[in-house]
Amino acid sequence: MSNTSNTSQSNDILNSVAGFQESMARKQAREDTGTDKSEFKGKVANDIAKLHPKRLQLEVSEVIDETASTKTYRLISTAGPLPPFQAGQYINLFVNIDGVETARPYAISSCPSQRDYYDLTVKLVDGGFVTRYLLDEVLAGQQFTATSPMGTFYHNPIFHGGDLVFLAGGSGGAPARSMIESVLNRGLDINFHLIYGNSYESDVIFADEFRELAKKHDNFTLSEVISRPSEGYEGLSGHLNKELLTSLMGEAEGKTFYVCGPTPFNEFCESQLKELGVKDKRIRIECNGPPKKPSCLENWPEVVSEEDEITVKVQGKGEFKAKVGEPLLNSLERNGYFVENACRSGECSLCRVKVLDGEVFNPPEALLRKSDETFGWVHSCVAFPTTDIEILY
Repeated sequence: MSNTSNTSQSNDILNSVAGFQESMARKQAREDTGTDKSEFKGKVANDIAKLHPKRLQLEVSEVIDETASTKTYRLISTAGPLPPFQAGQYINLFVNIDGVETARPYAISSCPSQRDYYDLTVKLVDGGFVTRYLLDEVLAGQQFTATSPMGTFYHNPIFHGGDLVFLAGGSGGAPARSMIESVLNRGLDINFHLIYGNSYESDVIFADEFRELAKKHDNFTLSEVISRPSEGYEGLSGHLNKELLTSLMGEAEGKTFYVCGPTPFNEFCESQLKELGVKDKRIRIECNGPPKKPSCLENWPEVVSEEDEITVKVQGKGEFKAKVGEPLLNSLERNGYFVENACRSGECSLCRVKVLDGEVFNPPEALLRKSDETFGWVHSCVAFPTTDIEILY
């Protein structure tokens, strides 16, 4: 039998099936009026860009004095609406200081339920290159570029539950404020206990605001602790050790802990929580930059001083001198080499560079993957060259 006969017989059989002809008619109609979706090309990317643009164009609308060492910068967008964020996230603020292009991550201290502005609350850091510039020179009207909000330091109701304790030190009050207002403004069935440690009574950020919220809301508890109290101070004093924490919050079981402050504060709080039997999955730590004294960390080479000078060679682009105790990213920026970055704490991996030759110290917060270690990649924001090195980026 010929192929033509076979085809004709098959068509006869199909045409006898109930609904076949109607289905073929609908198919043909769709082919005649359908689309290959080319008109939607780029739509998904554009929608994503609206929700999470790579860069934000911001302007300082107001500068608010919080304490003698702390200011809040209220930032509005000059190019479209501000994207949404999770309470506890940060933006990376890009600055140019005397010709040096650099950036620093700052937690958004305002509540995500309003998006007319972002508040960034900045506390002076001893020897801080960027904080000194911001606090001394930035006025209303100044414009900045920043990343969209990012970071994983926020409440996840599925995994973190509804019994939350925030251990804040100094500037750690910024993300705490955003989280607390988010919980209280939405009326969530969550118990939130802020244990706020500061050096001096006069330097407590958002003190009046936190106290007022604690008076108004039964599910928000505030405990203020001063480590260097003035004479006659009658409040809680000392450090957030396990004994003090237990006296303030009771048993640790079932609670999720958020920790944010200077690196030594974070490390001490983590050690105390672990001594109380808190599991790693119940401790959320927001790192604030590279370690201040990397030579004090385990596995630092004994014969190397932070003041030693080494040579950093950037393959095909030049070389420069740097101190061992300076993070590689900082020295690259100082010498005119821009590396994409965001967290500056070893978490996001945007600032990775490949070490072709030489030795680099990577602290625990570097969070290097096995493949990074195998092929020589480091997170430059928390990498400390301990010998002359050559890198590729």
